[in-house]
Amino acid sequence: MQLACSRSCGGSLYRALFAEVDLDADGVYQDHRVAQPGYICLNCGAPAFDLGLVPAEMEAEAAAEGPTFIEKADILCPVCETLVQVGDEMECPNCGAPLEVA
Repeated sequence: MQLACSRSCGGSLYRALFAEVDLDADGVYQDHRVAQPGYICLNCGAPAFDLGLVPAEMEAEAAAEGPTFIEKADILCPVCETLVQVGDEMECPNCGAPLEVA
């Protein structure tokens, strides 16, 4: 966990908004658990974010987007005048001339 204030105020104390605390019969703290992530900065009162979750969220977002597709176009090679389908390769397979898609 790496909490940071959304206003970048420099505060270093945060409060968990949705935490459950277990106490014994005398009211002595026993355990706690965060039921739902949600934090505020105790310095300025702004929402705080857990920066430790960012890499996992970015990976999940990239996986949800799926693979990216490369558009292909048919153009004539300016050197050998062969009809070439251009995608990720940008040179003519026959003569090796560089190709440009406008």
